[in-house]
Amino acid sequence: MRLLVLGGTVFLSREVASEAVRRGHEVVCACRGVSGDIPEGATLLPWDRAEEPPAALGEYDAVVDVSRTPSHVRRAVAAVPDAHWVFVSTINVYADDSLPGGPGTVPLREPITEDVDLSEDPEAYGPMKVACEQLVRSGAASAAVVRPGLIVGPGDPTGRFSYWPARFADGGEVLAPGDPSDIVQVIDVRDLASWIVTLAERRTTGDFDGVGMPVPIGDLLQECAPDASLTWLDQSFLTEQGVEPWSGPDSVPLWLPRPDYDGMMNHDVELSLEAGLTLRPVTETSRDTLAWLRDNPAAKVTGIGRDREREVLDAWHARA
Repeated sequence: MRLLVLGGTVFLSREVASEAVRRGHEVVCACRGVSGDIPEGATLLPWDRAEEPPAALGEYDAVVDVSRTPSHVRRAVAAVPDAHWVFVSTINVYADDSLPGGPGTVPLREPITEDVDLSEDPEAYGPMKVACEQLVRSGAASAAVVRPGLIVGPGDPTGRFSYWPARFADGGEVLAPGDPSDIVQVIDVRDLASWIVTLAERRTTGDFDGVGMPVPIGDLLQECAPDASLTWLDQSFLTEQGVEPWSGPDSVPLWLPRPDYDGMMNHDVELSLEAGLTLRPVTETSRDTLAWLRDNPAAKVTGIGRDREREVLDAWHARA
């Protein structure tokens, strides 16, 4: 298979290119080439997607695209319309984060078809992805749309899940957020990338959620660190203490306010498993993420600092 990866230098798109090379495919990574290196064995085709496609673009059996920018997707689909496309979207296309479900069961946001600067309007991310999905479906010969949730594992530039293996490695009493029965799901970047290549090979069509198994957060954290000393702090107390959910310097990653976000990390994975997705244990993801962090001390880890965590835990114990 001759595969065009639009990107190929960072996290998911790079892992897709690496996996395709490992399987013996001819891989071309079209990108500016400024965010990192493409995998060994792939070919770099310089392309700033704000400009017209290069004359040397050529023909491909399949294309993988992770863009969030409608004009970029519109231009690329017009340039390679005869290939099978695997478009990487997001669960942020769903209009109601409180509803568990998946493709066909949860309504989508209204599309935004023009390019929007997310630094000025971050809420445009999901609607622009809806527009990109539509462009791929209408313009490509055939297509699969994959909507990932929280992608984790070695190489993660967001540092969200990375917080947990780093925190557990430090030991001591650990602040655990919300209710241990709250459902969460994460997907290892290597599993997602492998499946995307499979969808390209098989020319699979349809819409899928690229998510892991939905599990209680208490189970997930225990799998990451069976011997950890977890102290569960309820949502109202965390909010009272000014602790932020999800991501950021004063956040506890994986924590989301309930019931407003009951559906954001509770998507149906069965359709994706039937289409070839395979999932590794989160223990393996946590172990490999920690090893990657130790090999890359400058890697980003986001979340509440140890002094601030201790302050919140002390307040909890004092109130109790």
